[in-house]
Amino acid sequence: MHRTRPSFGPLIFFSLAFCLSLYFTFAAVQGDFGLFKRAEIDSETRALKTELALLQTEVAELENLTRRLSDTWLDLDLLDQQARDVLGFVRPDEIVID
Repeated sequence: MHRTRPSFGPLIFFSLAFCLSLYFTFAAVQGDFGLFKRAEIDSETRALKTELALLQTEVAELENLTRRLSDTWLDLDLLDQQARDVLGFVRPDEIVID
């Protein structure tokens, strides 16, 4: 009887191809440039854009207050409010309740 030896060539080829496809699939999903990282970056981008909008609003408010207390244009009501808040000033005709 003549026995044929099993051919390991195709088995090795398909095993190697399967392992490479698993590696590339894993890298495409969870790698440094994968889908999960992309979703994380998109989420972080949205959060940072929201924070940027809030900071721009705050900067605009501070610029407005600074302009209103500048040498070229003095808002007396704002100056009075700042003196009361920062220095604790009160008028003689006011009653202070703590």
